[in-house]
Amino acid sequence: MAKKILKIAGICLGVILLAVIGLVGWLTVTEYKPDAIEDITDTLDSGANHTLYVGKSLTILSQNTGYCGLGADADFFMDGGRDVAPTGEQETANRNGIIQQLQAQAADVYFLQEVDTDSSRTSGVDQRLFYHIAMRDEATGPYDDAYALNYSCDFVPYPLPPMGKVHSGLQTLSIFPVEHARRIALPCPFSWPVRTANLKRCLLVSRVPLDGSDKELVLVNLHLEAYDDGEGKAAQTKALLDVLTAEYEKGNYVIAGGDFNQTFPGALDAFPIQDPSLWTPGVLENDILPEGWQFACDLAVPSCRLLNHPYDPDPAGNQFYVIDGFILSPNVALNSVETLDMHFQYTDHNPVAVRVTLTSP
Repeated sequence: MAKKILKIAGICLGVILLAVIGLVGWLTVTEYKPDAIEDITDTLDSGANHTLYVGKSLTILSQNTGYCGLGADADFFMDGGRDVAPTGEQETANRNGIIQQLQAQAADVYFLQEVDTDSSRTSGVDQRLFYHIAMRDEATGPYDDAYALNYSCDFVPYPLPPMGKVHSGLQTLSIFPVEHARRIALPCPFSWPVRTANLKRCLLVSRVPLDGSDKELVLVNLHLEAYDDGEGKAAQTKALLDVLTAEYEKGNYVIAGGDFNQTFPGALDAFPIQDPSLWTPGVLENDILPEGWQFACDLAVPSCRLLNHPYDPDPAGNQFYVIDGFILSPNVALNSVETLDMHFQYTDHNPVAVRVTLTSP
C-alpha cells in the first residue's frame, strides 16, 4: 500500500512538473518582445484639426484608469489585498464613471494608462475604443489617438485563480494632429522566467507640429515600474530623461506625464508612509532634472491610494501618495497644476491636469 501511494504521488508530481515546464516553455516562446523603438501604426485618426503654435496655452490631463477594475470598492492582491479582476458590472460602471470625469474636463490632450483592449480581467472589452469615441464632442471636436502596449501576455499564470490573458497599454488623445507616434521600450528589471508574463514598460511618444515653426511639441505618456526593488524605476527614469533631453536639444517642446510610481519632491511630507512593510513607491528628487526643467505636481491632493483594502471614507484610514504628474522642458511655462479630488470612486488614481504655455525660444 505504501509503495502504491508513493507511486501515485510520484506520478502526480511528475505530471505537475511537466505541466509547469510546458507552461514556462510556452510562455517563453510566446513572450511579447517588442523592438527598442517601434513606429505606432495602430492609430485612430479622427481628423484632429486644432492648430498649435508657440505662445499657445494648452491643458493636458493624465489619468491611470486602473483598467476600470480598481474603484473605491476594490483592493488588489499585489498591494496586500485579494482582488484580481472586477466583475463585468464593476468594469462597466467604472468605465462610464471615468468617461464622465474625463469629458467634464475637456482637456486638449489626455494621457491615459492601464487601458485594456483584450484582457480576461475585463471580459475582452476594448476600453481604448470606448475612450476614443466618448471623448469627441461639439466643443472640442475629434481627438487623434495613439496607443502602445506595455502588457501583452496570453496567459498570466498568477495568482490563483490565474489572471489569464492581458493586453493593456498607454493611450494618448490629442485635439492637435499627431504627425507621428512611437513606442520606445524601457529597461525591464525582471529576468527569465518572471519576465515572460510581466509588463514590458515603454514610453508612448507623440509628435505634434507647431504652426509657423520647424519645431514640434513632443508628448510623452508613461507608466513606470511598480513592483520592482527600485533599480528598475531608477533605470527607467534615466532612460526617460535621456529621451526628453535629446528632444529638447533639437529645439522641441517637451511634456512628459503619467504614473511615475515614484513620489514627487515634498510628497512624503504631505502624505507620509504609514506602514513600510506594504508597497512603497520610489522617490524623485529635483536634482535629477537638468537645469531649467521642472516637475509639475499637486501636493495638496493625493493622486493615488494603496489598494490593501477598499477606500475608507475617513482619509486617515488610507495610505495616499503623489506619484502622478509631469515633467516640463525649460521652454514650457507652468501656469497651473491640479489633482482633481474624485475620492478614488472609479479608479485608484485621481486625474491630474496641467495647464502650460509654449514660450518663445
